[in-house]
Amino acid sequence: MTTQQLVQEIKRKRSFLCIGLDVDLNKIPQHLLEEEDPIFAFNKTIIDATHHLAVAYKPNLAFYEAYGIKGLKALGKTIDYLNKNHPEIFTIADAKRGDIGNTSGMYAKAFFEDLNFDSVTVAPYMGKDSVEPFLAYEDKHTILLALTSNAGAFDFQTEKIDGEELYKKVLKVSKSWVNGQNLMYVVGATKAEFLADIRNIVPESFLLVPGVGAQGGSLEEVCKFGMNRNVGLLVNSARGIIYASGGVDFAEAAAAKAKELQEQMAAFL
Repeated sequence: MTTQQLVQEIKRKRSFLCIGLDVDLNKIPQHLLEEEDPIFAFNKTIIDATHHLAVAYKPNLAFYEAYGIKGLKALGKTIDYLNKNHPEIFTIADAKRGDIGNTSGMYAKAFFEDLNFDSVTVAPYMGKDSVEPFLAYEDKHTILLALTSNAGAFDFQTEKIDGEELYKKVLKVSKSWVNGQNLMYVVGATKAEFLADIRNIVPESFLLVPGVGAQGGSLEEVCKFGMNRNVGLLVNSARGIIYASGGVDFAEAAAAKAKELQEQMAAFL
């Protein structure tokens, strides 16, 4: 999916909602545990109930790797289902990979070729040769961790080096990497007060913004400081939507929560 196609979908659906598919078997409705593949059954039902309200889905790899080969098979089935039935949806592998070049190349192959995600989250700590193997896929997007929503973000990301915060240096340097125009950036909703500075550095890039909802981030603040002329935002909500109910009405409850966010987004658009 190109950036322009993503922008068109945002305008068509009047939504920049990304739904996190972070499946915990201890939290999904108990009746689904009787299914042959409860993880996929849960994901499929959530997707069927919310795809008209969201422009992106973001499975967090940890929630699949934790269940071994069964979890990874469920992930593959989930992405296949999205790609075949909802090709207009932007898919994000929340994997936070990043290693020496040849290892990153294999990670890129796994997510972009074998699983056929549109994008993957990548950690920049090891520098450009750990990121450029992902950027080599010119029809895909690499989403770089910039300023995350967790409390520990202040341990390193906002520390100053020669008078400049580290996250700002990451943003500036990354723009010079090969195919850097395909970069997106993770910026936590709980760090909304930093968005104005971030937009000064990457005015045109898309930002993936987790932390709205259960983590306390403000959608209004994110839109006020982070929106650009092409919207430029994918705001993620996971627990607040997919676990809105633990009963047999979980799909309806998820759709209601997604609709609530979508309507707020439409107002900002």
